[in-house]
Amino acid sequence: MFKKLVGIEPLELIPSANKKLESFAETLVLHKDQPANNAEIIARIGAADGVLLSHRSTLTSEILAKCPNVKYIGMCCSLYTPESANVDINFANSKGITVKGVLDYGDEGVVEYVVSQLIQCLHGFVKKSGGSDRKPWDKIPREITGLKVGIVGLGKSGGMVADALHFFGAEITYFARSEKEDAKAKGYQFLPLKELLAKNEVVVSCLNKNSILLHEEEFEHLGNNKILFNTGLSPAWDEKPFKKWLQRDNAVFCDTLGALGDKRFLEFENVNCLQVSSGRTEQAFKRLSEKVLANLTTYFKKQ
Repeated sequence: MFKKLVGIEPLELIPSANKKLESFAETLVLHKDQPANNAEIIARIGAADGVLLSHRSTLTSEILAKCPNVKYIGMCCSLYTPESANVDINFANSKGITVKGVLDYGDEGVVEYVVSQLIQCLHGFVKKSGGSDRKPWDKIPREITGLKVGIVGLGKSGGMVADALHFFGAEITYFARSEKEDAKAKGYQFLPLKELLAKNEVVVSCLNKNSILLHEEEFEHLGNNKILFNTGLSPAWDEKPFKKWLQRDNAVFCDTLGALGDKRFLEFENVNCLQVSSGRTEQAFKRLSEKVLANLTTYFKKQ
């Protein structure tokens, strides 16, 4: 049991999970507002030996160095790699601090976002009451059937998007670090990135945070009359060639401003950004809560 467990910011856990946290600590403190700066984060942690945080705050090595009692950091958000994390995991591990995050809690909502937005784009369905301000993508309404779709990053989320669009009849190709046997068994073809960009009318980027694969040369291969989705937490592209690409007859879809990268791009008519995280659903909060509690349970079993 922790002597003191602190949630340094709102954690988006369900109420029963917050109650369950009491069983892991002699003293539990859950802050309901965002810390203003690093000094406030340090003050909130204080002498705590357990820390919880969401994706909104960052624990740097400088912060952790001033909080010597910390033994456990629970990331109530996705953890893919140390490089993409909002915790300096390498420094934490060097100090004997255990860092645990979660995976695969908001993917279902992301899949529904991609499918719904793509259907609206292809069909030109009404998106405002009393009229429509969106025409069909290719003049005549089209189905997903036969649509050539390339998935960039075939992890859990990318694989789910591929499966969903394949169900509707899309022809799926993908780019990943290596060819995947399970994808091959489904009939998905592995392609080098530049070949995938040139081949497909729709490209869905499902990359980890801070992973940038689309540079000037890649946008040249992507070409014109294309639809680009980014489901990641940060832009998958360099800003300059992306802006140039937007000035052609193309369309981009992102759920959050973080995925788009800069609010200036909202001025482009062919930019579709809801500025809402599609992965933040009632079910996702429940899955997140269960996995945060499971991480704590596993940690104490090993002590």
